[in-house]
Amino acid sequence: MTQIINWATFNNELNVTMQIPNKSNRESEIHINLPDNHFYIKATQDTLVKEYSLDKKKCTIKLNGKSDLNENTLKTNNLSCDRATLFKNYYTYLYGLPMKLRDPGTNIDQKVERKTFKGKDYLVLKVNYDKAVGTDIWYFYFNPKTYAMEIYQFFKTDDLGNQKNDTGEYILLTNQEVIDTIKIPKTRAWYYNKDNKYLGTDILKKQD
Repeated sequence: MTQIINWATFNNELNVTMQIPNKSNRESEIHINLPDNHFYIKATQDTLVKEYSLDKKKCTIKLNGKSDLNENTLKTNNLSCDRATLFKNYYTYLYGLPMKLRDPGTNIDQKVERKTFKGKDYLVLKVNYDKAVGTDIWYFYFNPKTYAMEIYQFFKTDDLGNQKNDTGEYILLTNQEVIDTIKIPKTRAWYYNKDNKYLGTDILKKQD
Protein backbone atom coordinates (compact mmCIF):
# COMPACT_ATOMS: atom_id res chain seq x y z
CA MET A 1 0.00 0.00 0.00
CA THR A 2 2.87 2.39 0.81
CA GLN A 3 4.28 2.00 -2.71
CA ILE A 4 0.87 2.83 -4.18
CA ILE A 5 0.52 5.98 -2.07
CA ASN A 6 4.06 7.09 -2.90
CA TRP A 7 3.49 6.62 -6.63
CA ALA A 8 0.48 8.97 -6.49
CA THR A 9 2.82 11.74 -5.28
CA PHE A 10 5.77 10.83 -7.52
CA ASN A 11 7.79 13.85 -8.65
CA ASN A 12 11.21 12.94 -9.94
CA GLU A 13 13.47 12.35 -12.93
CA LEU A 14 14.17 9.13 -14.79
CA ASN A 15 17.14 8.67 -17.12
CA VAL A 16 16.64 5.86 -19.61
CA THR A 17 18.94 4.39 -22.24
CA MET A 18 17.12 2.52 -24.99
CA GLN A 19 19.23 -0.04 -26.83
CA ILE A 20 17.79 -1.13 -30.19
CA PRO A 21 19.46 -3.65 -32.55
CA ASN A 22 21.30 -1.98 -35.45
CA LYS A 23 20.46 1.53 -34.23
CA SER A 24 22.15 4.12 -32.08
CA ASN A 25 21.15 4.27 -28.44
CA ARG A 26 18.44 6.73 -27.49
CA GLU A 27 19.10 8.65 -24.28
CA SER A 28 15.99 9.99 -22.57
CA GLU A 29 15.68 12.40 -19.68
CA ILE A 30 12.17 12.12 -18.28
CA HIS A 31 10.47 14.27 -15.65
CA ILE A 32 7.24 12.98 -14.12
CA ASN A 33 5.31 15.16 -11.67
CA LEU A 34 2.04 13.38 -10.99
CA PRO A 35 0.56 15.84 -8.44
CA ASP A 36 0.97 18.75 -10.90
CA ASN A 37 0.08 16.67 -13.99
CA HIS A 38 3.39 17.58 -15.64
CA PHE A 39 5.41 15.42 -18.02
CA TYR A 40 8.62 16.24 -19.87
CA ILE A 41 10.92 14.14 -22.02
CA LYS A 42 14.14 15.02 -23.80
CA ALA A 43 15.23 12.24 -26.13
CA THR A 44 18.62 12.33 -27.85
CA GLN A 45 19.55 9.98 -30.69
CA ASP A 46 22.44 10.68 -33.03
CA THR A 47 22.19 14.40 -33.93
CA LEU A 48 18.48 14.80 -33.09
CA VAL A 49 17.23 16.12 -29.76
CA LYS A 50 13.45 15.94 -29.38
CA GLU A 51 11.66 17.52 -26.42
CA TYR A 52 8.04 17.24 -25.36
CA SER A 53 6.44 19.02 -22.45
CA LEU A 54 2.88 18.51 -21.22
CA ASP A 55 1.59 20.81 -18.49
CA LYS A 56 -2.00 19.78 -17.92
CA LYS A 57 -3.44 20.64 -21.38
CA LYS A 58 -0.54 22.75 -22.66
CA CYS A 59 1.78 20.99 -25.11
CA THR A 60 5.24 22.22 -26.15
CA ILE A 61 7.49 20.60 -28.77
CA LYS A 62 11.13 21.35 -29.52
CA LEU A 63 13.61 19.96 -32.05
CA ASN A 64 17.29 20.63 -31.40
CA GLY A 65 16.29 23.41 -29.02
CA LYS A 66 13.91 25.18 -31.44
CA SER A 67 10.17 25.45 -30.81
CA ASP A 68 9.24 27.49 -33.92
CA LEU A 69 8.69 24.48 -36.16
CA ASN A 70 6.72 24.39 -39.42
CA GLU A 71 4.30 21.63 -40.37
CA ASN A 72 6.78 19.95 -42.72
CA THR A 73 9.46 19.73 -40.00
CA LEU A 74 6.95 18.34 -37.51
CA LYS A 75 5.74 15.70 -39.98
CA THR A 76 9.22 14.72 -41.19
CA ASN A 77 10.43 14.16 -37.63
CA ASN A 78 7.21 12.53 -36.39
CA LEU A 79 6.57 15.27 -33.85
CA SER A 80 3.07 15.95 -32.52
CA CYS A 81 1.14 16.56 -29.33
CA ASP A 82 -0.52 13.17 -29.81
CA ARG A 83 2.94 11.62 -29.70
CA ALA A 84 3.73 13.62 -26.55
CA THR A 85 0.64 12.12 -24.92
CA LEU A 86 1.68 8.66 -26.11
CA PHE A 87 5.07 9.05 -24.42
CA LYS A 88 3.43 10.30 -21.24
CA ASN A 89 1.04 7.35 -21.11
CA TYR A 90 3.81 4.90 -21.97
CA TYR A 91 6.26 5.97 -19.29
CA THR A 92 3.77 6.68 -16.51
CA TYR A 93 2.04 3.34 -17.11
CA LEU A 94 5.02 1.02 -17.43
CA TYR A 95 7.16 2.64 -14.74
CA GLY A 96 4.07 2.94 -12.55
CA LEU A 97 3.40 -0.80 -12.52
CA PRO A 98 2.10 -2.66 -10.61
CA MET A 99 0.63 0.38 -8.80
CA LYS A 100 -1.23 1.41 -12.00
CA LEU A 101 -3.32 -1.76 -11.77
CA ARG A 102 -5.47 0.11 -9.25
CA ASP A 103 -6.45 2.75 -11.81
CA PRO A 104 -10.14 3.08 -12.79
CA GLY A 105 -11.11 0.99 -15.80
CA THR A 106 -8.67 -1.81 -14.90
CA ASN A 107 -10.30 -5.24 -14.66
CA ILE A 108 -8.21 -7.86 -12.85
CA ASP A 109 -9.28 -11.47 -13.25
CA GLN A 110 -10.11 -12.91 -9.83
CA LYS A 111 -8.33 -16.17 -10.64
CA VAL A 112 -4.57 -16.19 -10.06
CA GLU A 113 -2.99 -18.67 -12.45
CA ARG A 114 0.22 -20.61 -12.10
CA LYS A 115 2.29 -20.65 -15.26
CA THR A 116 5.76 -21.68 -16.32
CA PHE A 117 7.58 -19.19 -18.53
CA LYS A 118 11.04 -19.98 -19.88
CA GLY A 119 11.43 -22.76 -17.32
CA LYS A 120 10.46 -20.69 -14.28
CA ASP A 121 7.22 -20.81 -12.27
CA TYR A 122 5.11 -17.70 -11.77
CA LEU A 123 1.87 -16.45 -10.28
CA VAL A 124 0.03 -14.69 -13.12
CA LEU A 125 -2.65 -12.02 -13.13
CA LYS A 126 -4.73 -11.51 -16.27
CA VAL A 127 -5.93 -7.96 -16.84
CA ASN A 128 -8.18 -6.32 -19.38
CA TYR A 129 -9.52 -2.79 -19.51
CA ASP A 130 -12.72 -0.87 -20.08
CA LYS A 131 -13.00 0.09 -23.76
CA ALA A 132 -12.38 3.74 -22.94
CA VAL A 133 -9.01 2.77 -21.42
CA GLY A 134 -7.66 0.16 -23.85
CA THR A 135 -8.37 -3.05 -25.74
CA ASP A 136 -5.20 -5.07 -25.10
CA ILE A 137 -5.08 -8.04 -22.73
CA TRP A 138 -2.17 -8.00 -20.27
CA TYR A 139 -0.56 -10.67 -18.10
CA PHE A 140 1.61 -9.87 -15.10
CA TYR A 141 4.04 -12.50 -13.83
CA PHE A 142 5.06 -12.47 -10.17
CA ASN A 143 7.76 -14.48 -8.43
CA PRO A 144 5.84 -16.92 -6.16
CA LYS A 145 8.40 -16.53 -3.36
CA THR A 146 9.14 -12.80 -3.36
CA TYR A 147 6.01 -11.58 -5.20
CA ALA A 148 8.23 -9.31 -7.27
CA MET A 149 6.91 -8.57 -10.76
CA GLU A 150 9.38 -10.11 -13.21
CA ILE A 151 7.52 -10.16 -16.55
CA TYR A 152 4.62 -8.44 -18.23
CA GLN A 153 3.06 -9.42 -21.51
CA PHE A 154 0.30 -8.08 -23.72
CA PHE A 155 -1.76 -9.26 -26.68
CA LYS A 156 -3.98 -7.43 -29.14
CA THR A 157 -7.64 -8.41 -29.50
CA ASP A 158 -10.00 -8.85 -32.45
CA ASP A 159 -13.28 -6.99 -32.98
CA LEU A 160 -15.02 -9.39 -30.58
CA GLY A 161 -12.46 -8.86 -27.83
CA ASN A 162 -10.78 -12.25 -28.29
CA GLN A 163 -7.05 -12.50 -27.74
CA LYS A 164 -4.91 -12.73 -30.88
CA ASN A 165 -2.05 -15.01 -29.87
CA ASP A 166 0.26 -14.00 -32.72
CA THR A 167 0.37 -10.37 -31.59
CA GLY A 168 1.92 -8.31 -28.83
CA GLU A 169 5.08 -8.52 -26.82
CA TYR A 170 6.54 -9.72 -23.55
CA ILE A 171 8.97 -7.78 -21.40
CA LEU A 172 11.53 -9.32 -19.05
CA LEU A 173 12.32 -7.25 -15.95
CA THR A 174 15.63 -7.57 -14.11
CA ASN A 175 17.26 -5.69 -11.23
CA GLN A 176 15.80 -2.67 -9.47
CA GLU A 177 16.38 0.98 -8.79
CA VAL A 178 14.73 2.77 -5.85
CA ILE A 179 13.58 6.30 -6.70
CA ASP A 180 11.51 8.24 -4.15
CA THR A 181 11.05 4.95 -2.23
CA ILE A 182 9.49 3.41 -5.38
CA LYS A 183 11.04 0.14 -6.53
CA ILE A 184 11.32 0.39 -10.31
CA PRO A 185 12.70 -2.23 -12.71
CA LYS A 186 16.16 -1.22 -13.89
CA THR A 187 16.29 -3.28 -17.08
CA ARG A 188 13.41 -4.15 -19.40
CA ALA A 189 14.07 -6.38 -22.41
CA TRP A 190 11.35 -6.52 -25.09
CA TYR A 191 10.44 -9.47 -27.34
CA TYR A 192 7.68 -10.35 -29.80
CA ASN A 193 5.27 -13.04 -28.57
CA LYS A 194 4.94 -14.69 -31.98
CA ASP A 195 8.59 -15.56 -32.59
CA ASN A 196 10.56 -14.40 -29.51
CA LYS A 197 12.37 -11.85 -31.66
CA TYR A 198 14.37 -9.43 -29.54
CA LEU A 199 13.27 -5.80 -29.96
CA GLY A 200 15.38 -3.81 -27.54
CA THR A 201 16.22 -3.01 -23.95
CA ASP A 202 15.42 -0.05 -21.70
CA ILE A 203 17.97 0.61 -18.96
CA LEU A 204 17.03 2.93 -16.10
CA LYS A 205 19.92 4.91 -14.66
CA LYS A 206 19.53 6.42 -11.22
CA GLN A 207 20.37 10.09 -11.08
CA ASP A 208 23.63 10.82 -9.24
